Amino acid sequence: MFARIWDAPVRLFHWLLVALLAFSWWSGEQHEMEWHRLSGYGILALLIFRIYWGFVGGRTARFAQFLRGPRAAFAYAKSIAKGPYAAAPGHNPIGGWSVMLMLATLAAMVVAGLFAVDVDGLESGPLADYVSFDQGRAAANIHGFVFNLLLALVALHVLAILFYLVRLRHNLIGPMIHGRRAVSGNDPVEDLRASPSKAMLGIVIAGICTYVIAQGFRL
Repeated sequence: MFARIWDAPVRLFHWLLVALLAFSWWSGEQHEMEWHRLSGYGILALLIFRIYWGFVGGRTARFAQFLRGPRAAFAYAKSIAKGPYAAAPGHNPIGGWSVMLMLATLAAMVVAGLFAVDVDGLESGPLADYVSFDQGRAAANIHGFVFNLLLALVALHVLAILFYLVRLRHNLIGPMIHGRRAVSGNDPVEDLRASPSKAMLGIVIAGICTYVIAQGFRL
């Protein structure tokens, strides 16, 4: 028996983010700054949508469903050590906070990039005109530093996936592709309640907000 645990917008967000981060790294290394800028706008749109979807999305996508206090996180860690492992219906308490840390780091990286200026002052983010050259250079340095921090978080994320797969015999990648995981007959199966119309509205909101920011709020 299978149950849906991830809605389509969450899965698309996840894999589009992976692709755009890889492309952003490549374009930055190759000094293809126009492509790098467009990739950054794509990540910005994804972030805006994910924040929106965290309030109105499917059951497991909502922040209220997976954000728990420190006590719940410690209890979950102890339950893993004691066994047997029981899969959470979505993000577990530790995974929930790792999601928020990843989103906050992405937001910091993107915001810094919006104000960044290169050393020659030839390439800049759409909001660089609102700050001084020195502040724009500081934003560029923060942008690079946070990206390296993000790489470390991605590495930890991959290690966690391997830990769940090897140690706990629990595949996290498959459900993020097809949205389902196997459940026993005794497990409650709840509908995700993901609204396509709300998803479309979120895409429109993310697109408009990203366009306005990309224009430097000059319409």
